[in-house]
Amino acid sequence: MAAAVQIPKSTKALVLRKSTQATQPVYHNAVLEERPIPALKPGQVLVRIYAAAFNHRDHWIRKGLYPGIGFGSVLGGDGAGVVVASGDKDDSLLRRRVFLVPMRGWERDPEAPESFFHILGGGKANPLGTFAEYVVVERDQVIPTPDHLDDVHAAAWPIGAVTAWRATMVNGAVKPGDNVLITGIGGGVALVALQLCVARGADVYVTSGSQEKIRKAVELGAKGGVSYKADDWPVQLGALLKKNGASHLNVVIDAGGGDILGKTSGILKAGGRVVVFGMHTSPKVSMTMREVLKNQKLFGSTMGSKQDLIDATQFMAQHRIVPIVSDVLDGLESAEQGFQILEHGDHFGKVVIRIVSDSPNTFHAKL
Repeated sequence: MAAAVQIPKSTKALVLRKSTQATQPVYHNAVLEERPIPALKPGQVLVRIYAAAFNHRDHWIRKGLYPGIGFGSVLGGDGAGVVVASGDKDDSLLRRRVFLVPMRGWERDPEAPESFFHILGGGKANPLGTFAEYVVVERDQVIPTPDHLDDVHAAAWPIGAVTAWRATMVNGAVKPGDNVLITGIGGGVALVALQLCVARGADVYVTSGSQEKIRKAVELGAKGGVSYKADDWPVQLGALLKKNGASHLNVVIDAGGGDILGKTSGILKAGGRVVVFGMHTSPKVSMTMREVLKNQKLFGSTMGSKQDLIDATQFMAQHRIVPIVSDVLDGLESAEQGFQILEHGDHFGKVVIRIVSDSPNTFHAKL
């Protein structure tokens, strides 16, 4: 085994444990435990995790609302750090800053996963999670961190990035000059989608229940936004488009589901696309003959492939995009605070745990 530093025999990790409380609704435990670090096999590397980011999925797992929960597995799907050891001699990844590929089963097929698809953190399919000081991972399942990002912002990238990239650039086919609506701005995926589309040269509009979040989205490059709490928000959006000299939307990127197609059909061009990557409003999406006759298209979009993530990262590095971080917590001991932030839902951007404060070659990224 090749090593860059002396390797510890164990690591602290935040582990999912079944709740022993007979309370409703259920909320499973996240327990900080000491775990042995397994010996490295050929093709594996040891990554010292400097920062790990929360996703709503982590919160849903603790609520028992996510399929395939694995008690005893480590939580967390997003993490970034440094390769400190390798099972291969003279590994070029040694001492490299990297982030973890957060999913398995989808390498590069342009349509769908090649095999059983699953996400790291809290699942039965794979005990690996990023809420840990060290993780052992296959060397082909890490991606070098672009030089313009520190580890906190790199940790905020992978899950949101691969989901947003596939929704906007692959399924949405966003191109320069398009008018794009992104609903529910403020969440990690929606914000990356906004950044990607602005960098692509599209004109972006947003919806939110918070005027403050709309204001912040405009600061990031959105043309404007409307409150989805208003019953006539599609009419308001149509007026905003007209005010800016546009006649229609080309693409809608949505995390709500429900009647999103019906609500936007009147301001969506014939042949326009609605891409749904989540269903926070309703587990069904309706489509009527009106949309069929207008050749409007509905796409389901979930995560993406490792190649999608590589493509997104190359685009991010080219345009020097910095993921939006709302809160930075210090130490795995502060994880419960992160779950509380997710529960309240007032954050704008990702919630990140800074596991190690002395990350090498890191700096404060600029928005």
